Amino acid sequence: MNERQAPGVGGTTAMSLGPVTELVGRELEATALRERLRDPSVRLVTVTGRAGVGKSRLALEVVREIGGEFARVSVLDPAAGRAELPEFPGPPEAPEPPGLPGLPGRMLVVLDGCDHEARPAAAAAVEALAGDPRVVVLATAVEPLGMYGEQLLPLAPLPVPGPPRGRSGGAADPHEVQEAASVALFVRRARDADPSFALTEENAGAVAEICTLLGGLPLAVELAARRLRLFPPHLLPARLRGRTTILSGGPANAPERHRSLAALAEWSCRGLEDGVRALLGRLSVYEPGFGLSAAGLSAEAAVETLLDRGLLAVVGEEQGELRLAVPEPVRSHCRAELAGSGREGAALDAHAERYRLLVTTALPGLRGTEQERLLGELAAEGANVSSALRRLRERGDSETAAALVLGCRLPWLAQGRLREGLEWCDDTAEAGGAALLEAVRARLADMSGVFALALGDPQEAVRRHRHALALGKSVGDRRQNALASARLGAALLRAGDPAGARAVLVTALNALESMGVTGGAAEAAGSLAAVLRAEGDRRKAQELLDRSVEAFRRIRDGRGLAGTLRTAAALALEGDEPDRADRALRESLRLYGAFGERTELPGALEEFSLLLLRTAPAQRPRTVRLLAAADTLRGETGAEVPDEWRSAAERARTELSARLGWTDFAVAWAEGIRMTVPAAVAEALSAPAPSRRAAAGAAPEAQSLTPRQVQVALLVSKGMTNRQIAAKLDISEWTVVNHVRHVMRRLGCSSRVQVAGAVGRWA
Repeated sequence: MNERQAPGVGGTTAMSLGPVTELVGRELEATALRERLRDPSVRLVTVTGRAGVGKSRLALEVVREIGGEFARVSVLDPAAGRAELPEFPGPPEAPEPPGLPGLPGRMLVVLDGCDHEARPAAAAAVEALAGDPRVVVLATAVEPLGMYGEQLLPLAPLPVPGPPRGRSGGAADPHEVQEAASVALFVRRARDADPSFALTEENAGAVAEICTLLGGLPLAVELAARRLRLFPPHLLPARLRGRTTILSGGPANAPERHRSLAALAEWSCRGLEDGVRALLGRLSVYEPGFGLSAAGLSAEAAVETLLDRGLLAVVGEEQGELRLAVPEPVRSHCRAELAGSGREGAALDAHAERYRLLVTTALPGLRGTEQERLLGELAAEGANVSSALRRLRERGDSETAAALVLGCRLPWLAQGRLREGLEWCDDTAEAGGAALLEAVRARLADMSGVFALALGDPQEAVRRHRHALALGKSVGDRRQNALASARLGAALLRAGDPAGARAVLVTALNALESMGVTGGAAEAAGSLAAVLRAEGDRRKAQELLDRSVEAFRRIRDGRGLAGTLRTAAALALEGDEPDRADRALRESLRLYGAFGERTELPGALEEFSLLLLRTAPAQRPRTVRLLAAADTLRGETGAEVPDEWRSAAERARTELSARLGWTDFAVAWAEGIRMTVPAAVAEALSAPAPSRRAAAGAAPEAQSLTPRQVQVALLVSKGMTNRQIAAKLDISEWTVVNHVRHVMRRLGCSSRVQVAGAVGRWA
C-alpha cells in the first residue's frame, strides 16, 4: 500500500488528486465531515456514495482545510495492495495543552478509493491502525467498510431543478434554476470551457433538463458542461436521452473511470454476481420512480446489494412504498448491454405486461374505497405506464394497447395529463385500424371527448361523444351508450345548449339507474342538476344533487363526490347560503388534495377564492395566492379556462390589485405561483370560515379580528416590536406572539409588512 507524501498546510501531507477546485453544493457535508474529524471520540469516518458523486474531492478539500490541526496526515492508496503502514512516533510525554481538544499529536490517515479489489487491503489497514488511539482514518468508498466504530457520511448526487412553474410556455427562470446545486456546478464548469457562457432564459430550460437527465451526478454534470465547446445547450438533451454514456473527455490525469461515463458505469457494475447483474439489467428498462411491488420485487438480498452499491437509488416515497430508479449512467450502460445481447425486447415485453396487469387490476377499485391509494400509485408509476404503452404500440399490439389506454382514463384525468390522454386515444384508434373492434373504438372516442372537455373545448367534446354514440349503436352496448350520452349532456351544457343537455341527460340517467350503474347514474344526476340550476329550477337541482352526493358517498368515489359538491356550492351561493357553500367547497378541496387532483382542482380553488373574497375581505392576500395557484396549476394541464370563469377571475384580480396595491398583489401572486397541490389545498383550508357577525361600522379587514387583535394589528402597523407591544398593552410577550400569529392568519398575511399594509387600508 503506497503512501503519498506532498507538502500541505502546516507541514501536513495532502492528496495528489488534481488541482484545487471549489466545492459546489457540499457545504453541509463538508461541515459535517470537519466536525467528525475533529471529534476526539471518532476513529473511522467513511464517505460513501456512488462513483462520480465527488467523495474524493470532498475529502481532499476538507483535509486541505483542517490538515494543519493534525500532527501528521498520510494518504494511502488501498488499490496498490498491502504494504508497510506508516510508522508514527510514540505519543509525547508532555500533557495535552490546555484548551486544545483531542489527544496530543493526533494522526490522520486517508484511505481514498476502498472499492472492489482494494477493499481487503483497506480493511486490513483500518484494523492495523485501530491499535493506536491517536490515529483517525478517513476513507472513501461506494459501500461502508463494515468495521467496528465506523461512522458514515453518505454523499448523494446534487439536487436538480424542479419543473418550471408560472411562466408562459414552460420557460425556466434562470435565477430559480441556478438555485439547484447541479445547475450551479454546470454553470461553473461551462465557464471553465467557455468564459462567455451565461445562464439565460433561452438556455436555462435546456441546462435544467441536462442536469435532470444526469441525475445531478457531479462527474456527469462536469463532463456535460465540457461538451459546450462542441454543442449549444439546447442540442445536448436530445443527444443524452437514453445514452448518457456518450459523455467523455475527463481530465487526462484523472483515474480512467472518471474520464468517461461509459468507463464509470462499467467500473460501477464490476464484481456483481450473475443474478444481481441480471436483476439490474431487467430494472434498467423501468422508468425512474418505479415501486418494488410494481416491478414484482420484495426486499430481497439482490435489491439491498444494488442499493448499497449505488446501482439502485431511492428517488421518493409514495404511500409508504419506496420509489426507485436505476441511475444514470448505469441505466444507459445496462440498456446497451441488453440491446447488444438481444435481450432488450424480452425485458421490455415483460415490463409492458407487468404494467398492463397493474392498471387492469386497479380498475375495480378506482371507483371505490381504494380510489385514493390506487390513484396515488398509478400517478407514481405514470412514466412506466406510458413506457408500456409505447412498447405495445411498437410491436403492433393495438388491442392490448387500447385496453391499457381505456384503463388510464381516471388516472390521467386526476394527474392532469389531458393532452397526452387525448393523443393516446386518437393514436390508438388510428393505429388499430379496421382490426380494432367497433366497441373499443366507441369507448376510445367517448374517452377522447372527456379529455377534450377537460381541456376547455366543449364543441370538440360534443363532436367526439356523438361519434362515440354513432359507433356504439351498431354494437348495442346499452351501458356504454348511456355513459357516453351522460358525458355528451355535460359537454352540451358547457357548449351553451342547456335544453339539448337536459334531453340527453334525462334519458341517460333513467337508463343508468335501470341498469344499476351507480357511479354513472350519480355522475349523470350531478350534470343534470347543473342544467336545472342554469335553468333556474333550484329545487329539483337540489334533489338531484342530494341523490348524487348520497350515491358517491355510498360507493366511496371521492373524485365524483368532489365534483358534485362543487355544483352544490354554486347552488348554495345562489341561495345566499355562503356557510353551506363554504362547507361543500372545503370538503371538495380535501378530497382533491387527498389524491393530488390536477384537472378539477384549479376550478375548485377559483370558486373558493371568489367565495373568500365575498365573505372574508380580510383574506385578500390569501385570495390572490389561491387565484395564482389555480392559474398556474391549470396552465400545467394545458386546459383553457371557461369564458364565464375567465371574466369572473379577471374581475377579482382587478379588484384585488386595486385594494391591495400593486406591490402587495405582486408579492402574493408570486407566492401563489410557487404553490404545489398540497400547499394550495392547505392554504385554502387554513382560511377562516365565513362569519355573519360583522361589527357595525368596522372595516372589512377588521371584521374577523377580536378587539385585542385589532389593537395588536394597529401597533404592528406602527412598526412596534413584540416586546414594545407587550409593554404598551401590559400583556406578556408570548401573548403578543400568539396574537400576531392569529392576526396574520386571519388577514391572510405572511409578514408584518403585509399586516401594516392591510391596516393602512382600514381608514
